[in-house]
Amino acid sequence: MKRSLLLIFFVSQLILSQTTRKYSNEFLSIGVDAAAFGMGKAVVATSNNVNSTYWNPAGLTNVKGYEGAIMHAEYFAGIAKYDYVGFAMPIDYRSALGISIIRFGVDDILNTTELIDNEGNIDYNRISLFSAADYALNVAYARNLTIEGLTIGANAKIIRRIIGDFATSWGFGIDVGVQYERNNWKFGLMLRDITTTFNSWSIDEGEFDKIKNAIPGQNQELPESTEITLPKAQLGVARKFLLKRDFNLLTEIDLNIRFTKTNDLISTDIVSIDPAFGFQIDYLNTVFLRGGIGNIQNELQFDATKELIFQPNFGVGFNYRGIQIDYALTNIGSVGNALYSNVFSIKIAFNHFR
Repeated sequence: MKRSLLLIFFVSQLILSQTTRKYSNEFLSIGVDAAAFGMGKAVVATSNNVNSTYWNPAGLTNVKGYEGAIMHAEYFAGIAKYDYVGFAMPIDYRSALGISIIRFGVDDILNTTELIDNEGNIDYNRISLFSAADYALNVAYARNLTIEGLTIGANAKIIRRIIGDFATSWGFGIDVGVQYERNNWKFGLMLRDITTTFNSWSIDEGEFDKIKNAIPGQNQELPESTEITLPKAQLGVARKFLLKRDFNLLTEIDLNIRFTKTNDLISTDIVSIDPAFGFQIDYLNTVFLRGGIGNIQNELQFDATKELIFQPNFGVGFNYRGIQIDYALTNIGSVGNALYSNVFSIKIAFNHFR
């Protein structure tokens, strides 16, 4: 019972306070597509399919017909579920459209706020269940520019976050992406939350009154009802090499940039940079082997020293007649080198079925 009360108290304080946060709406930083996870999420310059709606909307101009994608992953040993579905299509020979939905949620959380009545009696029938879930609807548009090899795209996202009957919020933000290709080199830039994504919370005061004294002397007032997500940037450069006859090697290096001080490898008061590297070896664009390194952090130890840690990733894929199945072994929560997760995704190019 105490754990459930503390959980609700902690969520109320952490999520609902009004401030400009380093890690607001972090479920949108997890990513999509097992192929991208396998490459350490270093794909901003090479993303060129339905999943570009998330990674870099400029890549949607490479979509030649209807494409769909789905993904499922579990977080913290199955406690949280992470799901994604996307669709993309060309509008004309120069532009394309993409749409996707993301859900990250923890279901069946015990609500014990009414377990004990005013007279101190315990009634287990008063225990109920609730869910804490985050949703994002992304709509993206991309277009080839008059400069050869240059494409640009934008992604508008509507965010819906729900914590049972306790609180709900709506949010809105815009991302912008650019890709450029020249002489077998590919470059990409993704600017996330350029509008400083805004979330507005609605808090049920009646439900709040039941938990505000969970810890005596703390949380006596309603939390602020708005939060702002700081902009982020991802810059990448990639190249594809012919290894031997039917084998190809794709490599990419990305710089994940936050405009605040964090534990990233490069960290200042103004900007922090987390580099990521990924590679993909394919045979006739049919069988794929992937690897990547990312989330390079200076982790603070108990003795106040810092230890450099990083997150390795591994993935495989198979593509046959427009159906591509990918698998990645990765840490979708980006928390050091523990809690690795299995991620599966499927991408379908419907034009192969005509």
